[in-house]
Amino acid sequence: MQKNIFLIAIAIFLYSCESVNENHQQESILSYPEKAKAMNIYEVNIRQYTPEGTIEAFLPHLDRLKNMGVDILWVMPVQPIGVKNRKEPLGSYYSIKDYTAVNSNFGVLQDFKKLVTKAHENQMIVLLDWVANHTAYDHHWAQEHPEFYNLDSAGNLQSPVADWTDVADLNYENEDLHQAMINEMKWWITETDIDGFRCDVAGMVPNEFWKKAIDSLEATKDVFMLAEWDEPKMHDAGFDMTYGWEFHHLLNDIAKGHANADSLVAYLKKDVEKYDSSAFRMYFTSNHDENSWNGTVFERMGNAYEALAVLTATVPGMPLIYSGQEAGLDKRLPFFDKDTIDWSELAYEDFYSRLLLLKHNNPALWNGAFGGSFQEINKPQNSSKMLAFSRKKDDNEVLVIMNLSDSTQSFVIDKNYTGKTYQKGNNPELTVTFSENREPLAFDAWSYMILTQNSLKDK
Repeated sequence: MQKNIFLIAIAIFLYSCESVNENHQQESILSYPEKAKAMNIYEVNIRQYTPEGTIEAFLPHLDRLKNMGVDILWVMPVQPIGVKNRKEPLGSYYSIKDYTAVNSNFGVLQDFKKLVTKAHENQMIVLLDWVANHTAYDHHWAQEHPEFYNLDSAGNLQSPVADWTDVADLNYENEDLHQAMINEMKWWITETDIDGFRCDVAGMVPNEFWKKAIDSLEATKDVFMLAEWDEPKMHDAGFDMTYGWEFHHLLNDIAKGHANADSLVAYLKKDVEKYDSSAFRMYFTSNHDENSWNGTVFERMGNAYEALAVLTATVPGMPLIYSGQEAGLDKRLPFFDKDTIDWSELAYEDFYSRLLLLKHNNPALWNGAFGGSFQEINKPQNSSKMLAFSRKKDDNEVLVIMNLSDSTQSFVIDKNYTGKTYQKGNNPELTVTFSENREPLAFDAWSYMILTQNSLKDK
């Protein structure tokens, strides 16, 4: 009986209701990062998204993504890929031969402009993946400006990392490189009206450059900047958001039984001390690297996957969804070759739609200092397996109670929460009140309950 109750509770959390559009109207007069306070992010892998693998073929998906609640599109590199030292057969997206051109396999510049225009019409913003640390070996700078590169003792181009044999390391001690790279980035803003960049291995590029680049970009357009790096120094350089790599690895460990709820609480407390409250942190169960090299979410997380995805959307941070996760992507997409995501069944689209709606509608779940802080509400005897926390912002509160183990667990709510009535998810018609007698509740393996009070939808 208890199992059925909690299966119903999970389903009720995923209750359908309309999104709130007032936020987008208000955001238009704000600047980043505040404009992105309630946003989420979705990674677009153009090569693998459709059988055609083109920008044009991706465009029809934009309406579906808008309906799912996606706010930010992070588009993986669309530029031409180097031929020299290419990793066959198609090469890495991150081996860029020409910064200001579009890979002919993906389409033409006009196709990308259509993507940006349609995204803006759908009130989404677009970030282009940017590779500042290195270029392809046959980038025109290699011939025109060899001084832009770190050369070996024989005066030859060299790779920044031993197994990155298809890319040549750039030399940021050369001040002329700084301006040349900034000019390339600004070209995309002025030519295509993108809204910012996701910057590949950003911590391998000096902060001195990023400070100059971001200041220059901001003088052109208000931009949102994401650093692929997990260090506070990136925010000092002007980045709005950084990767939560450690959090991601912790989620994988929890799924395997190598870490637990106590580990998660310790991480979140440490992260608050490490990062300023204004810093946005990006959390995820998958991305292009994880999927290709370490496995699908089902390989890495198994039955824990849904619960861990819920965590990425409810702890302080911005949730990322990778291409195909809403379709239950159950294969590793090759990094250097063509494959196609199977869109025949959108098995998780409803799940992600409700998660994104929950975040939109509850200021307590918003990003950075715009949301509520993480507060553990119970310390039960089985605290290594059960996680219960609250996030509160003004009169909005979200409670999350979760079994982070592969066995049934009991849970007794803290007495401070007895007698209070909460909505299940965002549905005002379905409520729960914790009784004064505090009867133990049974949670099946990896099950969870999400409760809210006074969300935007209520008002």
